[in-house]
Amino acid sequence: MSYRSLRECANDLEKHGRLVRIRTEVDPDLEMAEIHRRIFDAGGPAILFERVKGSPFQAISNLYGTFGRTEFIFRHTLEKVRKVIELKADPSRFFRQPFRYASAPLTAVSALPMKSIGPVPVLYGRTTVSRLPQIKSWPMDGGAFVTLPQVMTLPPGVSSMMQSNLGMYRVQLSGNDYVPDAEIGMHYQLHRGIGIHQSMHMAADVPFRCSVFVGGPPSHAFSAIMPLPEGISELTFAGMLAGRRFRYARKNGHVLSADADFVITGTIRKSGKKPEGPFGDHLGYYSLAHDFPVMEVEQVYHRRDPLWHFTVVGRPPQEDSSFGYLIHQLVRLLTPQEFPGVKEINAVDAAGVHPLLLAVGSERYMPFREHDGPEEILTQANRILGTGQTSLAKFLIIAADSPGVSAKDIPGFFQHVLERVDWMRDLHFQTRTTIDTLDYSGSGWNEGSKVVIACAGALKRTLARELPGNLTLPDGFSAPKLALPGALIVRGPKFTTESGYADPPMLAAHFEQFQPEGIPLVVIADDSDFTAATLNNFLWVTFTRANPSHDLYGSAAAVVHKHWGCAGPLLIDARIKPHHAPPLETDPAISKKIDRLFGPGGDLHGLD
Repeated sequence: MSYRSLRECANDLEKHGRLVRIRTEVDPDLEMAEIHRRIFDAGGPAILFERVKGSPFQAISNLYGTFGRTEFIFRHTLEKVRKVIELKADPSRFFRQPFRYASAPLTAVSALPMKSIGPVPVLYGRTTVSRLPQIKSWPMDGGAFVTLPQVMTLPPGVSSMMQSNLGMYRVQLSGNDYVPDAEIGMHYQLHRGIGIHQSMHMAADVPFRCSVFVGGPPSHAFSAIMPLPEGISELTFAGMLAGRRFRYARKNGHVLSADADFVITGTIRKSGKKPEGPFGDHLGYYSLAHDFPVMEVEQVYHRRDPLWHFTVVGRPPQEDSSFGYLIHQLVRLLTPQEFPGVKEINAVDAAGVHPLLLAVGSERYMPFREHDGPEEILTQANRILGTGQTSLAKFLIIAADSPGVSAKDIPGFFQHVLERVDWMRDLHFQTRTTIDTLDYSGSGWNEGSKVVIACAGALKRTLARELPGNLTLPDGFSAPKLALPGALIVRGPKFTTESGYADPPMLAAHFEQFQPEGIPLVVIADDSDFTAATLNNFLWVTFTRANPSHDLYGSAAAVVHKHWGCAGPLLIDARIKPHHAPPLETDPAISKKIDRLFGPGGDLHGLD
């Protein structure tokens, strides 16, 4: 089945028991997001909000809330699209497996975008920005945001849709200094196609026109975030995954997605920015207010009976985790093509994706030698850190291929590495470089450091699975817990600017004298019970709150020919620092208010 609209998809999900309707009026200010989070956490269905306070439009969320539902939505096209992507990345596959790829060229050609013929559904009606569902997800958010936008731009003087950029960039609808109904905020970061278009427009004497699509067939939102092989446009990909061409129209110099539920058109100012944010983001913290471009709104169009498509972003896993899952399903055979010698890469969702990459590589340099240590995997690590989105990684842990080791098996991967790592040899830093714009653990906005931990060789130690009998801690440190075999979490003093950077060296010096058996890794946290309670807590706290150049310490540390390492345990200071963004917390009053919907007689009874 190919969905011609988001409403068709919603009806299909409801028919198969995969959608729930909320008929009670719900406030878009925090309440809708809290409902979404609760149902997502329970593995529940997609949610259709029939009555949104302050708006005449219905809304839908949690469409991709489970991996199973995501695969269900794209069940008729997923395998066909996978074949096209594989063939585009390596055309020789066609000659090696002609029967597998025989249909791929037709799939791609038949999905090229087409100009809409006849009535254009999205031109059914007009509205204003303030009448759209003003969904605010977290208490400190700067206003209402579009959380699943498809932002389209073209280079100056270009009309070909094959040269368009369709990206998912945060759009702030209200709040801050934006003039209501006249201005919206456009937030985009490193490695984004819209930035290239803006640079081109800055040098051209034409307006920088922009269209923001919301809704449409479910493949359209996914196409806006899909990392595609060169030569496949987002619109062609949207058509392939939808099983139906991306249809477009033109109006007053703007491109409209004919099948979208809503389209906001306007012009991005070439000069003059305004504060955008704060916004509760996918690392589990607020991204703070910063100056970003402003789009002057011209028109807001909508189709008949539209659905406002939204999600809630926050500490992973969240609904957008399904995007990462679906990307992996489509490109899982392409890793060796993009990164020669690399067997697997896992951008760890629980750590916010960019803060932590795990990889398995190959050691093939001069195999006739007896050598115990990383060589080729360092070359592969450099390739990973020099390519596209993976260049934003902060911690990259790469292990040489070995029987049973997998980057997808996170506990097993950490055990493999901690059993073999040599901290004096295997740490490789990049300092004063760029990190994810949303990561506030660094030394400035978009500024920080990276570390590669490259592990190859024989087993070096047996990891502690219980707290060592010889474990002692200096004053100020307490509550030791094991998060994983060999990974010790200790509660440290509250970090202050005056004393914080002196605390880890004190603990490192203590471990020089009282080295704990089977403990190669120590994490200093504000709450060791919380950090060690689950694997996800360990990953989130450790890798989102540490800047490698500033927050990695070592017992018996030394610099040898400008290479830093340590003979004893490696220490990671994962305490919250004064310059960090605040973590996301729900409003207890809102949680209590929506309890009525989950109680007896409520629209959502039994779903939490």
